[in-house]
This record gives sequence, structure tokens and C-alpha cells, in this order.
Amino acid sequence: MKKHFIALPLIAIALAGGAFLYLAHGDTAQLPPGADTGPEPVFTAPRSEMLPTINIAEVKPWAANAAPVAAKGLTVTRFAEGLAHPRAMLRLPNGDILVAETNSPPRPKEGIVDRVMAYFMDKAGAGVPSANRITLLRDADGDGKAEVRSTFLTGLHSPYGMALIGDTLYVANTDALMAFPYKEGETKIAAKGRKIIDLPAQGPNYHWTKSLAASPEGLLYVGVGSNSNIGENGLEMERGRALVLEVNPKTGYKRIFASGLRNPVGLAFEPRSGALWGVVNERDMLGGDLVPDYLSRIEFGAFYGWPWNYWGGYEDRRVQPQRPEIREYTKRPDYAMGNHVAALGLTFTDKVELGAPYTQGAFVGLHGSWNRKPAAGYKVVYVGFNDGEAGKARPVDVLTGFLDKDGNAQGRPVDVTGDAKGALLVSDDVGNVIWRVTKAR
Repeated sequence: MKKHFIALPLIAIALAGGAFLYLAHGDTAQLPPGADTGPEPVFTAPRSEMLPTINIAEVKPWAANAAPVAAKGLTVTRFAEGLAHPRAMLRLPNGDILVAETNSPPRPKEGIVDRVMAYFMDKAGAGVPSANRITLLRDADGDGKAEVRSTFLTGLHSPYGMALIGDTLYVANTDALMAFPYKEGETKIAAKGRKIIDLPAQGPNYHWTKSLAASPEGLLYVGVGSNSNIGENGLEMERGRALVLEVNPKTGYKRIFASGLRNPVGLAFEPRSGALWGVVNERDMLGGDLVPDYLSRIEFGAFYGWPWNYWGGYEDRRVQPQRPEIREYTKRPDYAMGNHVAALGLTFTDKVELGAPYTQGAFVGLHGSWNRKPAAGYKVVYVGFNDGEAGKARPVDVLTGFLDKDGNAQGRPVDVTGDAKGALLVSDDVGNVIWRVTKAR
């Protein structure tokens, strides 16, 4: 019996060692750069992975005078710095900027894979505790820097999305949609707030962010990510997830607006058509060349495939039982952002004035891959639109240089929005900076 007790830890060590060896090597992407973007990305055969490829960009934050690289004709400066994991942003009518300083709630570290992943996420800068607050930034003198900083709202639970309708500020905690009274110009909300609806946050709460957008009609749209990669923990764990909710904040009435969206992080209304668009993070562990994250119109009643298929009908045979009959009802996304780029932030050019060629389209923050070789994302890009629809051209780099020459992460872009003067603001949750991009003088 003693031999068995000795053997079990040795087996566990061997398995862990094998896992580390695989994670250190993993899969390597084969497609040329850019082939996985646009309305018709190139698809390869799936290369299923028992464990995810790990290629974490280790954090080495920006030096004091360092900055990302702006595209030709643009310049970048620091709007605010010294923040605590800044993520989603909201511009208020008076020009103030709200930023959610936030991170995921604590997660269990029970199995070998959980512990390995937690170790690598810590290396990537994602292991810091959540500040659970919203901070107000004000550029009162108009010099492009926020000299006023105030703790605007506290007592939150991993907040992410924010929206203002009239005199009410809505905040999407990881577990509830909340409403708070707002008065223009104030630098703090002391009210406790009221709950509009609960939001699913059952463990392991795999995709914890809850994005938020308000329509001109005063309805709220909440992006809720899946609780797994491909439903491997059972579809009962996915109730109320992988979808966009439509919520009437006055009555609390809610309905599923669209489904089959693995992780719809950024939501925004396209100004010409008035349609809701979103950026969605797709599934993992099919190799470095699958599956592209995407930008798409989010249509009422549409199903986008998760977990059974992707990109309008490619079956994911890892998901059992298969449901081939739903392929004909699956909507194909509009525009691929690239494989594993982690598209998070979305805003349109009605909020930003950078001049030509950035006059009609969308800016997207690509947070960057953790499971692809070579790394992908780690930049802000522009997607041109034609009459309210995504064009055919590949994304244009707007802000790069978040990885240094050795592949370390100086920062990771998250959300994007415009300030009162039309500059593009970019939150950076590793550099703890908000960058400001303007036309070069």
C-alpha cells in the first residue's frame, strides 16, 4: 500500500511535468499575417489541443518616458497613469471620463491545469486583485491630460460596462446590473444604488466581464460571456450566458437579443445604420490558426454558433452531442479580427476625430493572445466601413508597440473611446495608463 501512496504523487508530478513540457512547446500558427482577418478569412483544418498552447508575454511595464507607437500622422501621449488595472471607459456629456478599475473575482485553483493557468495569468499581469471601483478623470484645462482624478463609485463587484441614460448611470457588475443617480459635474456618487437584474456569475465565472451599451431609445444591451471554452462543463452551466441581453431599465424586463456569442465584450451602436455591433472572442484549443475573433452586427434573434459551430457553419466536433441541424440557422459574422487577438474595446468614428483615413469605421482594442505562437493582437486597429457595413480591407494599425523587442508586454490595450475633443482614448490594463491618440501637428 505504501508503494501506491508514493506512486500517486509521482504520477501527478509526471503529469504536471508533461503538461509544462506541452505548454512550453504547443502549436505554432501557419497562416501568413493578415490572412485571418477581414470578411473572408482563411480557414485551416482544426488542430485540436489536449492542453492550450501557452505563449504569455511577460509583463515589463512602460519606462517613465516610453509609449506605444502611433500610426503615421498620429501622435500618442498619456492622458492618465498610475491607475489600477483600468478596463472599460465611458465619456460623460460634460467630457469627464469614467474608467472601471477592475479585474476578475477570485477563481478556484483546484486542479493542475487551474494552477498552471493561474501561474501564467499572474505572469501576464492578470492576477492582480480587483480594485472594484470606477474613477472619474477630468481634463479641466483642456491640455490633453487629466489633472482631476476622483474615486467616483465604490462598493462594486468586478464592474465592467457603464452606460448613462438621462440622470441615471448604469453599471454592469459581474453579477448584477446596477443603477445609480447621476448629476453632471459631480465627482463622486455616494448613493448605494439599486439592482435592475441579476446577471449570471456562477462558478467558475469563466468570462466575468459584462459589457454594456445604451440605445437611443433608452434600452440597455448587456454582453454576457460563456462559462467555459466549448461547454465542456455541461450546458447547464451556460444558462443565461454566451448572449446579449436586451433590458428595459425602467421595468427590469429582459429578453435574449442574440445568442451563440462566446464572449461579446465590446458593444456599440454604429452611427449610420443605428445597428448594434459587437466584438466577440471565439473558442480556443483548435490551434494557432483557429478561430478568428470577430466584429459583427448583432441582430435580434440571431444565433452565432457557439458552442456547436463557428463562422457560420464550421462544426466543432469536440462538442458532443453534435447538432448539425442548427448550422442553417447560424449567422455568419461580418468581419474577422484575427485568431486569438482578444478583441475587447469597440467605438465608432462618430466619437473620434482623427481625420482621413479614419473617417467612417470602427476602432478596436486587441488585448493580445496568451495561447498563440507567434503572439497576436497587442494593438489598436481601425476597420473601415461603407454605409454602415464593415468594408473588405484588412484592419489598419493605429497603435502598436505594446510588446517590446523581446516580446514582453509593456502594456495591453483594452477599451477605446473618444474624449471631448475627438481624441482616441485607449485603456491599458498592464501599463495602468490611459493613452490619448491625436492627429500629429
